Amino acid sequence: MRVVAFNGSPRWEGNTDRLIRKVLSVLEAEGIETEIVHIGGRDIHGCTACMRCREMRNERCKLETDKINDYIQLMKRADGIIIGSPTYFADITPETKALIDRAGYVMRANGNMLRRKVGAAVVSERRAGGIHAYDTINHFFGISEMVTVGSSYWNLGFGLNPGDVDDDPEGMKTMEDLGKNMAWLLKAIARE
Repeated sequence: MRVVAFNGSPRWEGNTDRLIRKVLSVLEAEGIETEIVHIGGRDIHGCTACMRCREMRNERCKLETDKINDYIQLMKRADGIIIGSPTYFADITPETKALIDRAGYVMRANGNMLRRKVGAAVVSERRAGGIHAYDTINHFFGISEMVTVGSSYWNLGFGLNPGDVDDDPEGMKTMEDLGKNMAWLLKAIARE
């Protein structure tokens, strides 16, 4: 089993990264292979709604100037997908939104390639707005026919400066529980 995590924060070693890595550490302890991909701060373009993916149906976005097509293939090969983002004005980062929009169109144009994969949102926030960001990611999982994983609280951690989430015991416990729930679900699906 394999889980790929996308970190949409431009602070690659910031709070979102720390939250994601907490989840990944639990998955790894359960024998699940993990990979983290940093997309925040990269030159990733938003969807142009050209609809060429619906014409081509080759599991690729027509835009070839960034790494979205590589990310789509990582998603395709994974059993589970984590998408993490800090909260920017009550939503996700532009890079995270570009990933969701472009991968979403390509996946749906190619027979809903994410159907029945496991998805988990991870959101860092300073003070508020994280629920909307959390919902944005989970809406992508829902329309992709994925199974979303919950935790003992919404998958959020609080902090402003890099490392502040380490002082959020409830947030870190939520990530630990998220990892346990995701591992359980992945193993249950694999038994089917």
